[in-house]
Formats: sequence, structure tokens, C-alpha cells
Amino acid sequence: MKTSIFGLILFFIGSLPLTVNAQQNANDKDFLLNYFEETVENLKNEISGLSEEQMHFKPSENEWSISQCLEHIVLTENMLFEMAKAGMEKPENPERKEEVQVKDEQLIEGINDRSHKAQASDELTGEGKYDNPEEGITELQLQREKVLGYIQEASLEAFRNHISDSPFGPIDGYQSMLFIAGHTARHTLQIAEVKANENFPSE
Repeated sequence: MKTSIFGLILFFIGSLPLTVNAQQNANDKDFLLNYFEETVENLKNEISGLSEEQMHFKPSENEWSISQCLEHIVLTENMLFEMAKAGMEKPENPERKEEVQVKDEQLIEGINDRSHKAQASDELTGEGKYDNPEEGITELQLQREKVLGYIQEASLEAFRNHISDSPFGPIDGYQSMLFIAGHTARHTLQIAEVKANENFPSE
């Protein structure tokens, strides 16, 4: 059975020490909204100006192109958002808060650890449909309008009071949202790795 991205990252998070230091307080809606903005801006900066040849370059037969990475980000973000919303639609269960062991900062750090790789499911594996960066960024930003609108409408208390089970253990609604933005950050790092390949086209 293929290891899901969600399951693998949360497994890794469980091995992190509980003394991870955060540069910011990942415990309010401003942090969450800023993290979404930061991750999409970093992605835009990483792929801005890339040619069609650069978008479709693959370091090896088994590795993704930048176009595939971008498509995977868009596909997976929609799936993760639907999962997070489904969890938030269930009754609040704050009595389970003490079961949540993973820290927000650990979640972010775990997502961004590229030493642990995962295999995406077939439906989330991009085919490389984007010939230029703007196509994918436009789709992502349109999708994110729904996500950001949802975050702005919901209260921090509601996010923290919705506990759901994951492959690693219980997490709350706020952490489910963090995971969405963090997934983009993770694959932006993957795109940087593709660009760093010695055979990456110069233009």
C-alpha cells in the first residue's frame, strides 16, 4: 500500500522533539492567514518566468516536473480543504483537546522536512497540464479564496474545539488548515530541488 503524504508527514512529526521553537506564535488566525499568503507568494516567486521547457523538465523518469508539482499542489489543496471542512461540520468535541499531542510548530516543521518522501495517490499525481506558471497560480489562488473566506468566517475557538483522528493521532481544525498551506510550502521546496538539477534548462 502506498504511504500517503498526510500519513507519512504526521508519522515524522511524531518523532520530533517537543521543544521545537516557533519563530511566530502559531496560535491565531492572523498567523494562519499570513502563512497561506506566505506560501503562495513563495511558490509564485519560485516559478515566476519559467518557460514551457523548464516547466516540463523532469530530473529523472521517476521524478516529477515542476508542472506536475504545481498540479499536485492544486489537486491536493482542494482535497485537504474538503477534508478539513468535513471535520469542522461535525459537533465540537473540546473534551478531546488533551488528546492532541502534536504542536503547531511541529506540524509545520514536519511538512517541510524533505528528507522524508511520500508517494501520492494516482488521483493526486499531476499529469503536467500547466505549460506556464500563471495557469497553475491562477487556479490555486481562485481555490484559496474559498479557503481564506472559510478561515475568516470561522472562529479560532471553533477550530480548536474540533478534534479529529488522523493517521498519527488526534489533531484539531486549526492544524488541519495549517497542513493545507504547509503542503504548498513542502512542494515549493521540491520545485527548488528540480531547478537545482544540473540538467535543468537554462531557459
